[in-house]
Amino acid sequence: MTPRMITAGAAVAALLVTTAPVTTATAAPIYEQQVFALTNTERTAAGCPALASSAQLDAAARRHTVEMARTGNFSHTGVDGSTPAQRVTDAGYRYRIVAENIAAGQTSAEEVVRAWMNSASHRANIVNCELRDLGVGYAVDRNNKPYWTQDFGAPG
Repeated sequence: MTPRMITAGAAVAALLVTTAPVTTATAAPIYEQQVFALTNTERTAAGCPALASSAQLDAAARRHTVEMARTGNFSHTGVDGSTPAQRVTDAGYRYRIVAENIAAGQTSAEEVVRAWMNSASHRANIVNCELRDLGVGYAVDRNNKPYWTQDFGAPG
């Protein structure tokens, strides 16, 4: 075997070893970032300022999304009776205004943002220029059904 063949073989082996399969855990941050960007595209097109990312709102959105996927409870009310405002507060976000969008079944960030924009109440949250911060959550249930949450806030 020549050195060139060894090098090429080693490169292929390295590629095979380092290319991990896309899983829910690795896809979630990508989908969440895409929803964040698409939401800001819609906001700026409507004349609103872009939203800032909030670690606290991300935590609240993810927790609620994972709960919906785990329990099948597709609701703004958590299985423990919590409201979006309570979940956001529990995550440490101090707010003046809070809003939440949820969705289930959409298989891409583009699809879920389009669905929200085609719903008057969800669109109203996205283009509410008073809201300043956003957190996004994505999770799938055991049947691979996607769940999505957007938690919006204006600091108080």
